Amino acid sequence: MQKILVCLFFSYSFSAAAQDINTVLQKAKAKMETVNSYEATGVMKTNVAFLKVPIANVKVYFKKPGKLKIKSEKGISFVPKGAVSINMSNMIGTGKFTVIDAGSDKINGVPVRIAKLLPEDDNSDIVLSTLYIDEANSLVRKAKTTTKENGTYEIEMSYGKYAAYGLPDKIIFSFNTKDYKLPKGMTFDFDDGTAPPPKEKLKNRKGRAEITFNNYTINKGISDAVFK
Repeated sequence: MQKILVCLFFSYSFSAAAQDINTVLQKAKAKMETVNSYEATGVMKTNVAFLKVPIANVKVYFKKPGKLKIKSEKGISFVPKGAVSINMSNMIGTGKFTVIDAGSDKINGVPVRIAKLLPEDDNSDIVLSTLYIDEANSLVRKAKTTTKENGTYEIEMSYGKYAAYGLPDKIIFSFNTKDYKLPKGMTFDFDDGTAPPPKEKLKNRKGRAEITFNNYTINKGISDAVFK
């Protein structure tokens, strides 16, 4: 009887944990869903292998269900195509997926729960998303997304003034440089003064984009024309 009770206890605990990670995810999602649109200003630093990219003032626009655009002061976004996943609602706001409880960890000393999201739609560009969720505050601290077309991207977020909306004060976006494409019509200085390096040399190198936000204008509405 004692063995049976022990088995039932562990079985119940496993089931409760599986349900709990869904609850953790839904609470984080609910916080983000309070934002219908926003316009944010910030400063962007980009570090790409062999490439000198100047620090730029940027504006970031978002509108439900998944429209996102980043504009620099020069009218060009230096973020790779996959940066659209910077918008968490693109990962957890639409579509169906299977959630797997992948345990716990810490991000910069903050305890997080790990949720792996597997899309059920075979046509989804996202293959796997791993979210590191601050359970106490219902905030996504880190996300790693693997896509079919645009490689793997990693986003780390820190929060402050706009945490109640699930909006970060700072985002660090990491990507493989082989997936980085220069904006059309733009020329840049290369670290060694030569032409762009062969794609093979960039294969295992990491690029990094960092946006520090100054302020957000939330739920004031944005014209669809902004995203064209």
